[in-house]
Amino acid sequence: MVGGGEGAFIGAIHRMAAALDGDWRLTAGAFSTDAGRNARTGDLLGLDAARVYDTLDALVAGEAALPDGERIDAVAVVTPNYLHAPMAIAALNAGFHVFCEKPMAMNVAEAVAIADAAKASGRHLGLAFTYSGYPLVEEARLRVERGDLGAIRLVQVEYLQGWLSLPIDTDGNKQAEWRTDPARAGMGGCLGDIGTHAFQLAEHVSGLRVTAVSAELSTHVAGRRLDDDVGAMLRFDTDARGMLKASQVAAGEENGLKLRIYGERGGLEWAQMEPNTLTLRWLDRPTEVVRAGGPGLDARSVALGRTPAGHPEGYIEAFANLYRAFAATIRGDTNRWYPGVSDGLRTMRFIEAMITNASSDQKWTMVDSGESA
Repeated sequence: MVGGGEGAFIGAIHRMAAALDGDWRLTAGAFSTDAGRNARTGDLLGLDAARVYDTLDALVAGEAALPDGERIDAVAVVTPNYLHAPMAIAALNAGFHVFCEKPMAMNVAEAVAIADAAKASGRHLGLAFTYSGYPLVEEARLRVERGDLGAIRLVQVEYLQGWLSLPIDTDGNKQAEWRTDPARAGMGGCLGDIGTHAFQLAEHVSGLRVTAVSAELSTHVAGRRLDDDVGAMLRFDTDARGMLKASQVAAGEENGLKLRIYGERGGLEWAQMEPNTLTLRWLDRPTEVVRAGGPGLDARSVALGRTPAGHPEGYIEAFANLYRAFAATIRGDTNRWYPGVSDGLRTMRFIEAMITNASSDQKWTMVDSGESA
């Protein structure tokens, strides 16, 4: 692992998720540029001090020098966004698989460079679009795919948080500080941090691709350098239309990610804060409420659960499903899905199109299909 040292949030989440199914064991790391924090993190995690490295370069060199059966298999990149590309590329070029935090990079050019490195190295790249790992997200995707709702007409996704409603990014909150700094976060603030989650979930479950956006990016907190509130109308590669809303200044909201998809015969709704429930609405029969682990589910979504029906599973388990699929793929199972290069490139092109549209007088901006990249 690179990043995720003492006091960091997402590094601990990755470690719990990776360890849940026994597929991964943390054996080495470069957790912080602060030598003391780096050493303390390694010690707290029970690592051999010789495998707690000062930098990623030292980690890559040190691990590559070990025999095949002893060196690491993959690197988890859990740093702020500006380090994703250089670290992912260095690890891939050294022959290691990479599981990286999202967004994939700072811009499209960096994302393409990562994709090129993954292709050239023959190694796998996974991305932490965690919400696509929930069992009932998979159930929703499968029901759309098999045509239960009919032809899709409407896709609505929202992701509302309130934690940046006040200027905590200027009051010493480290998580807020780097996420609102263009030099470390990249082109989008709220857009890159949670708007990408909403976009990826909408495309993943609907099976459709956004072709054009009409966007508005706002910054409500005075002095903040990146957007903290975004909205967009969406056009898809069919006749379907959609809406996306993401905000980090919706005061009082916690982690309000919600997806609704409507077809000609019915619709579905899933909310991250009630992840074990999928609601299905129909034109010609009563509303259905489907529960994780309950009857009537597809075997593929059932396989993502770990506990009997009525025993809540949540964020860590969904995250663990991505790490489990990533491990299975490395072992040669080509039938396991996890968010990867294509998801990363799509979300970066979405960010670029949103920013281009919001800063222009155009009503619509095309989302680059990436076919020429």
